[in-house]
Amino acid sequence: MSGAAHDGGMTSVPDEHRPTVAGDATLPGDPPRWTRYVACGDSFTEGLWDAPDGPAAPLRGWADQLASHLSRRRTTAGLEPLVYANLAVRGRLLRPIVSEQVPAALELEPDLVSISGGGNDILRPAVDVDRVAADLERAVARVRAQRVDVLLTTGFDTGASPIVRSTRSRAGVYTAHIWSIARRQGAYVVDTWGMRSLADGRMWADDRIHLTTDGHARVAQAALVALGLPPDRADWDDPLAPLPPVPRLAQARANARWLREHAYPWATRRLRRRSSGDVRVPKRPVPAPVE
Repeated sequence: MSGAAHDGGMTSVPDEHRPTVAGDATLPGDPPRWTRYVACGDSFTEGLWDAPDGPAAPLRGWADQLASHLSRRRTTAGLEPLVYANLAVRGRLLRPIVSEQVPAALELEPDLVSISGGGNDILRPAVDVDRVAADLERAVARVRAQRVDVLLTTGFDTGASPIVRSTRSRAGVYTAHIWSIARRQGAYVVDTWGMRSLADGRMWADDRIHLTTDGHARVAQAALVALGLPPDRADWDDPLAPLPPVPRLAQARANARWLREHAYPWATRRLRRRSSGDVRVPKRPVPAPVE
């Protein structure tokens, strides 16, 4: 299931809460109708770990790539480039995303807003997933009331991860909430939970929580599909060829390095009630045409 959520039972979605134009009404050859896109979220949308030209290069994650795809399709059709802003900041919990970023996004007068968050909440054992979902739905309803289209992302399926597998049940419940929110509010959904390619460890950065450049590229393709548009590459969700088994000693050393370089610093910040994004600001707060 992807694209604009459709009714699955007796309850229908009021017309005023549906996407401005249903996703399946966009023909494959049509240019994207959106002119102003604002992305809200945490490190996933900021694009952490996606720096193809080196650590000092500007981050360019899935939302940035989606904006590029939409803009290129518009200019190819002779239309103006997409205007784009990215307000996401790493480490943000969902409440700051919906209480700070979403209102700021609406002030920029977009016709498409992506809201992706909740992952940092789910990493905390004491999280109330139902409360997080309720906060998200209020934000989606606020955006939809302005007749602005909303793009959501599901949680990731962590079943294949020996490190964060314990969060799978919480992420699964949150993902179920997201599909229900999308049905009620008339939003689009990027089904990252169902992406087979993301089950491969090569799609994940060294910290095992954020995506690599290829992972972000594949999510951008999934976002195109979610919006009812054809992907640029047919293999966007094809699993990679399997790697040979990793010797136990090498795996143990890799796990030890991960604990030392990533897990311990993260846990230390949690104990000190600090976040990696405490002193950071959005990387692209002002809407600008996408070249």
